[in-house]
Amino acid sequence: MRNTIPLFAMVVLTGAVLAGCVGKPVAPARAPAAAPAARPAVVPRPVPPKGSDWRDWPVTAGDWAYRQDQGGSTALFGAGGGNAVLTLRCDAASATLYLSRQGSAATPLMIRTSTVARSLPVQPTSPGPAGSPTYVATRLAARDPLLDAIVYSRGRFIVEQAGAATLVVPAWAEIARVTEDCRR
Repeated sequence: MRNTIPLFAMVVLTGAVLAGCVGKPVAPARAPAAAPAARPAVVPRPVPPKGSDWRDWPVTAGDWAYRQDQGGSTALFGAGGGNAVLTLRCDAASATLYLSRQGSAATPLMIRTSTVARSLPVQPTSPGPAGSPTYVATRLAARDPLLDAIVYSRGRFIVEQAGAATLVVPAWAEIARVTEDCRR
């Protein structure tokens, strides 16, 4: 019986050694990864066509701001934090208003309100600091009926100019304030 224990110990020891020599189990080969499904190209939503009536067109993004200075007052329209795209400035000393639009085209401005449509010639304004936008402006007398038409237009008016985007501008109180400042 003495001989059986060492033999038994050798068998167990050999089994343990062989078990330690067995490599890690190999995972079955994976099928090649399928190519990711192609995503459809992002197509921008089409801009709905503008209807024939400009009063139904969406308003240009932006807000009016009113400011007073030594020479009169100004209403500025544009996106917050950016330059104004449209301004109405009162020169109180001469009772004159200047309607300015951002851009450099010397083509006339067409102003359309719910009651009036009128073409106005423009002149380039004095250049501002380097890098500032350029503007063209037209001059209006403080009592010009077009100003009343803009103030009382049904919620909006438009400013068209060849070579520039049409502005659909809300007819807010800032326009009336600047107009009245010039009429005093």
